[in-house]
Amino acid sequence: MAESPALSPQIVRGLQDRLYDKRKGAALEVEKLIKECSANTTNKDAERIHGILSTLVQEFAYSVNANARNGGLIALAAAAIALGPDVPAYLDDIVPPVLACFGDQDSKVRYYACESMYNIGKVAKGEILRYFNEVFDAMSKLAADAEKSVMSGAELLDRLIKDIVAEQATTYVSILSLGMSGSIIEDDSTTPVSMPRTTAFSLERLIPLLSERIKVKNPFTRTFLVSWITVLDSIPDLELVSFLPHFLDGLLDFLSDKNKLEVRHATSAVLANFLLQIREAVEVREQQKTQAIKNYYMEQQRRMMAASESSNDVGEITKDGDLLEEGLLTKALSDGNEINWDAISIIESEGKGKGSWVPGQGVVINYTRIVEILMPHLSSQEEEIQETALRWINEFILLAKDVIVPAIEANQNLYKLIVETPTASLPAFSTVKESVSLGSQSIDINKNASDPFDYQVTVDTLMLQLMNDHQETRVASLEWLSMLHKKAPKKILAIDDGTFPTLVKTLSDSSEEVVKCDLQLLAQISSNSEDEYFRRFMVSLLNLFCTDRGLLESRGSLIIRQLCLSLNSERIYRSFAEILEKEEDLDFASTMVQNLNIILITSPELSDLRKRLKSLETKDGQMLFTIIYKSWSHNPVATFSLCLLAQAYEHAANLLQSFAELDITVNILIQIDKLVQLLESPVFTYLRLQLLEPEKYPHLFKCLYGVLMLLPQSSAFATLRNRLNSVNAMGFLHLVPKSNSTSDMKPRVIKTAINLKDEGIKWQDLLVDFRAVQAKHEKTRKQSLQSIGRANGTTKGSRRVRDRDRPQQPNNVNQSGKLAQSVTGDRTGVMAAGSGGGGFTQGVHGVASTGNAEFKGRRMSNSDGSKPSRALSPPKRLPIKK
Repeated sequence: MAESPALSPQIVRGLQDRLYDKRKGAALEVEKLIKECSANTTNKDAERIHGILSTLVQEFAYSVNANARNGGLIALAAAAIALGPDVPAYLDDIVPPVLACFGDQDSKVRYYACESMYNIGKVAKGEILRYFNEVFDAMSKLAADAEKSVMSGAELLDRLIKDIVAEQATTYVSILSLGMSGSIIEDDSTTPVSMPRTTAFSLERLIPLLSERIKVKNPFTRTFLVSWITVLDSIPDLELVSFLPHFLDGLLDFLSDKNKLEVRHATSAVLANFLLQIREAVEVREQQKTQAIKNYYMEQQRRMMAASESSNDVGEITKDGDLLEEGLLTKALSDGNEINWDAISIIESEGKGKGSWVPGQGVVINYTRIVEILMPHLSSQEEEIQETALRWINEFILLAKDVIVPAIEANQNLYKLIVETPTASLPAFSTVKESVSLGSQSIDINKNASDPFDYQVTVDTLMLQLMNDHQETRVASLEWLSMLHKKAPKKILAIDDGTFPTLVKTLSDSSEEVVKCDLQLLAQISSNSEDEYFRRFMVSLLNLFCTDRGLLESRGSLIIRQLCLSLNSERIYRSFAEILEKEEDLDFASTMVQNLNIILITSPELSDLRKRLKSLETKDGQMLFTIIYKSWSHNPVATFSLCLLAQAYEHAANLLQSFAELDITVNILIQIDKLVQLLESPVFTYLRLQLLEPEKYPHLFKCLYGVLMLLPQSSAFATLRNRLNSVNAMGFLHLVPKSNSTSDMKPRVIKTAINLKDEGIKWQDLLVDFRAVQAKHEKTRKQSLQSIGRANGTTKGSRRVRDRDRPQQPNNVNQSGKLAQSVTGDRTGVMAAGSGGGGFTQGVHGVASTGNAEFKGRRMSNSDGSKPSRALSPPKRLPIKK
């Protein structure tokens, strides 16, 4: 390399050296040299500075030697620092070679280019915005650089440029007043009114470059672009939202980035902010339009007043002017085809100075172009893109009704159109031709009943959508069906048109929202139909529960409670009771009654029904109790709970005596355990308070002590015993007077007598029915066990042979050989064997614990219905307070 006359040989050798320290020392010498020249203001010194910069550019920055390029970059940065405030005049010499090195093949050169540009920007500040597009393009490429050191250097430079743009983009004007070069958006209609036109930074020049770079796929470049869009959007006077159509398409594609979650989150945030700004712009535009209308008519009023000569005319005009403001909008709308109020509002906002910044003021939104961009994204495979496009279009339907495409507008208005469309006067299906025969003539009753809307075809289409994979689609279909049924209840969704089975099957949907909408529709149809539809609905619902026990367990309570909200709860429970009373599947009937009873006791939606059941002194209350009681007889614990709920304590006590004849299974003990827990709930507050009046309710004590005797010594046993002991400890059983002298006791005694002796409720007949139903259950249970025994006969025979070979264990096997009980620690297992020698194993302790109780040492019945001879492990007795 030939030695340059502008630089000394030592500086030249130092800038080319391989060591960084020597290159840095040479750069400091260049800095001193530039400072000496800049101290003088003569033309000769200015030419010398240009000569030094030219040498650094041509012989170092553009050199083929990588070390020379590095030295040249450091020297150019040192020269910029030395120039200080005078640097704007020399930036055309300094910046281009540094920008060229951003694409160098050597990663160290790219890093020093970032470092050099950083130092130049620190000195030049606002003047660097003249080269913003070039710097922006270079940084967007370095953001995805493979070398981490280069990415770090580019990040530092990026932060500096962002700070300069945020502070000076809308205010800094170059001192050189140089014309801007590059492509500029020609469509001035999208330029915001508040956009400055003479600043060093030009958003109009940047938008074409941003539109090009927004199509990249690299996640790091996307992150860089989203961050810059966020910064530019945060600068008030730039109004980036006005240029949104130029890069919205590519920005929406960022939501599908699978490599970096940060990109999707940042894109969602910036899109939400753009939508908010569009709303603000519409609100400001409407305010300006209203003000323009007022100003226009007030100006017309002033002209009329000035032209009037008589005082009477002036008085009349003034009087009319008081009411003018109220009618401005009405008159403006009527004259809307003659005056463009939007244009007037824009003209009035121009030429008055920027003043204080108002969000949305001066923003021009190209709604049509934005909607055209959003439409293809509605069919995107990416759910987030599709959701965003739908949200924007839905927002635009309200904000810019006149620019939404006809299909969207028609879809939005279809719901309202159908509601407002009159239906034919004759109730008939559009697909069915009904005729009435009158003598030899046949009269078509649909002849004059033409409907402008084909309900049945629409219903068929909506019914198909109930099988759609998306929950939102199924919910929307049910909402449309509900609206159509309200519109024409006699024309669609009848009991015999094939839609009923599909609606019932939809109750098994995995979505809770879909189930609720379906229940609302079925309840709506039932309330507007005859009793036959409601009856069939109840039967179909019970059949669905019978075939799908999982649905009964998971959604049974939700379905019944929602129905009780929409329909009359008493009507629902009456229908269920009448159907279950004749149910042949006794096991399902018992399970269903158990679930209905829990809902009846615990659900707030059934509080009115619980009050009705307590009114046994009325005929309606007696009939309701009798109907429910007969079906509740399928489950003994539910029947007993019903009696407690209705305060029929004497009958409940008699009912407990029948429990001695039943086979007390683990399931029954679990239900009693749950009942004890329910007795401690707010629903039975009245019952607990009645314990304080033993003379009024003597049979209540007998009922609760009977339950206590049925329970094994478990947590439920301790809970109920503590409750009863707390009453006994207060001495109520001994201190309450025997006489009924107080006036408030007499009505209740009379009421109790009516409950037990009135001919409205035949208590003895109910008890007989209860025992008959339980006898059927016992017979079915035995038949089931016998069938299991016959099916496993071979296995049982081999098991009996093995049992004979074993040594006798008199402490663990009873005399009949049917019950074996083993104890390990505190756990007790019970094995009940059938008469055929086989049997099944039932872990009482484990099963009972699921009902929040531990049953230990409880005498259980054998599988064949016989009683075990003895319990070998006696229960641990809890201490009783004396």
